[in-house]
This record gives sequence, structure tokens and C-alpha cells, in this order.
Amino acid sequence: MTTTNRDPAPPPTAPYRIGRVRTVARALAVAACVPYAGLKLAWLAGSRVGIPDGSPLLDGGVVLAVGNAATVLMAGCVAVLALLLTRPWGLRVPAWLLVVPMWVASGLLLPVMTAYPLQMAVRLLGGDGGQTSGGAGHPFLDPWVFGVVYGGFIVQGIALGTLFALYAEERWGHLWQGRLRDLPRTPSSPVLRVTALVALAPGLAHLLWAAGSTAGLDEGRVAERTSDFHVLEAVNALFVAVAVAGVLLLAFRRGGRLPLRVPLVLVWAGSAQVACWGGWLSLAALVGAGDVADRPTTAMVLIYAGQMLVGIVIALPVAHLLAERAAASRPSETRSGTRA
Repeated sequence: MTTTNRDPAPPPTAPYRIGRVRTVARALAVAACVPYAGLKLAWLAGSRVGIPDGSPLLDGGVVLAVGNAATVLMAGCVAVLALLLTRPWGLRVPAWLLVVPMWVASGLLLPVMTAYPLQMAVRLLGGDGGQTSGGAGHPFLDPWVFGVVYGGFIVQGIALGTLFALYAEERWGHLWQGRLRDLPRTPSSPVLRVTALVALAPGLAHLLWAAGSTAGLDEGRVAERTSDFHVLEAVNALFVAVAVAGVLLLAFRRGGRLPLRVPLVLVWAGSAQVACWGGWLSLAALVGAGDVADRPTTAMVLIYAGQMLVGIVIALPVAHLLAERAAASRPSETRSGTRA
């Protein structure tokens, strides 16, 4: 009788699975893109669904078509991000290739997620909201469009935010462990302090507009201000304050027992909204409006551009700080067969 010694067969690799939370969040993120992308594609095809007679959108021409195509691509990016955050190949994606799009998505979705519910609440309390005007008294979109589109954005934000929070905790959670007092002094601290001071300028402008000031606003904006306008400007000022609070905590190390993740979350949310919403408003200002009275003033253009730059400057030194912590810790990469 002959006995053959053989190495035992390796155990089968566990199949890649994700938990119910991520499965549901991924499905919601993708499904929430459909109404918005569907409307944009319909408009590109020549449909007028949701666009009333007299709307400036009917005379948008090539510029509007390019804008609609670009926003369809942005909706597609949300779907790609949802897949990236829940597939095994997503764990191998370079950090910047994931973090930058998520930061931009956060900056564009957070103001909608915050302002739209507040605007609805103010309307229920008697506010005169209703941003359906496109300037010169002409209707812009049918009211139901705002509910469908913004509702979809809110679902996208919640679902995508949930997926990213779980992913980031799994891949980079070690970078924000500990207390604020454990964070070493870095050369970026003076930069953060100066940036916090500069950020007060656009924050003050939004606060004044929210309070009723018309300084720097174009004639059309002044004539058509509603409760929706005031709520949105208050939200803009709020996110500037959030960014400044996070920056000051990191720069001065106040509240030493505070978990490090708190100022990092504040900087993420604040800088993303300040930079990306400022960039979006700057782009809209460059495209311009048909009516002279509706064109943004020089002051508005400068405030939007300054807001965008401030948000970027806030984010960069914090990103550098996290990169330094990653290089210093060099954790061993682990892979799990089952995820939350």
C-alpha cells in the first residue's frame, strides 16, 4: 500500500458579500438618480415636460444643452460611486480618485439636503417661498419638478453618505482615532488660522443677505427674494461657520478631549459646501442671464469665487495632515469577506 503525502488544499476564498445596509443604500443611491437624469434626457430630446410657457429654459440653446448633458454625467457619477463603495475593486481604487468626487458630491448635495426641508418648513409656517421664477417674472419650472429633483438629491445624499461613511471607517478609520490633543503641531496650523479669518468674508455676505440686506445683489434677485432665498443664504452662512469651527479646532487644539473625527467631519462638510457650492454659483454667474437685471453683480461674482477658493484652501492642509498620518502609521491592509 502506497501513501502519498500531499499539501492540504487551500480553503476556498470566501465570496465577497455586503450587508443589508449597504445593499439597500446602494439601490437607493442608484434609483434616486433616475428621476433627475430622466428629466434631463427628456429635455435634451426636445421634451418640455415640467417646463411651463415663458420659461427662460425654452431659449437656453446650446449652453443649456451642454449643461443638461453635464448634469446627466454627474448623475451617472453618483451611480458609479455607489458601486465603487460596495464592490471589491473599490477597495483598490487610489484614495484621491474616490475622495475628490465624494467631496464634490458632498458639497453639492449638502446644501440641498439642508435647505430644501427648511424651506418647506418655513412655507408651512407662512413663508412666501416658491422658487419657480426664472427672472423678469417668468415661470422657471413647474413646482412638482423641484419636489421630484430635490427629493431625489436628498435620497442620494443620505444613501451615498452612508456608503462612504462605512467605507471610510473600514479603509481609513485608523487616521482619525484618538483625541484632538493627540494631534501633533504641523506647519499647516498658521495656514488654517489665516484661512479661517478669510472665510469670514463670504460668510458675512451670506449672513447679511439672509438677514435682508440687498448690498451687492442684482436687481432681479432683490425684486424676487422670498423666504426660500433667505433660508438658502442662512444655510450658506451656516456651512461657512461649520468650516471655520472645524479649522479653528484643528489650528488651536481647543477642546483637547474632543474626538479627532469631530473637527475632521466639520471641515469635510464645511469646506465641501463652501468650495463646491461657490464653484457652482460661479459657473452660473459666468454663463450669465438673458436679462441685464438678472445678471450677477461684480460683488456677487467675487464673493462666489472667493468662497470657492476659501473652501479649497481649507481642505488642502487637512488632506495633507491625513496623508502624513497615513504615511506614518502604514497599517497592514486587511480584506474581509463580509461587510456591513
